[in-house]
Amino acid sequence: MSQNTFKNQLKEGSSPKGRSGKTIFSWMEEKLDVKRILGEGVPVQLVPPVGFVALLALIYIYSNLRAENKIREIEKAKQEVADIRADVTTLEAEYMKSSMQSEVSKRMEALEIYELNQPPVKIELTKK
Repeated sequence: MSQNTFKNQLKEGSSPKGRSGKTIFSWMEEKLDVKRILGEGVPVQLVPPVGFVALLALIYIYSNLRAENKIREIEKAKQEVADIRADVTTLEAEYMKSSMQSEVSKRMEALEIYELNQPPVKIELTKK
């Protein structure tokens, strides 16, 4: 069986498809120098505690974000309640004004119904 080879031989130090040899991952690997810190691999006994701490950090972040969102919702609801309360107060004041006798008489004048200026007369019936 023959060996696999490229149709066009690549020049030394170049990468396929005309890309430069530096990628963000190779740059991060260069700058972080993980092999110097951890040696050849990650110690297996450290994986569970580090994973647990990472899980706790994620739960902490999630709960803080959720609490902030709830606080925003509560503040929004308080603002809506205050707006509706102001609307109700305005409507009650308008209703109380419109039900006054002077306001009712003004509206009845348009229908040609006028207010009596004399006190009511009591009608008495005589029994036979």
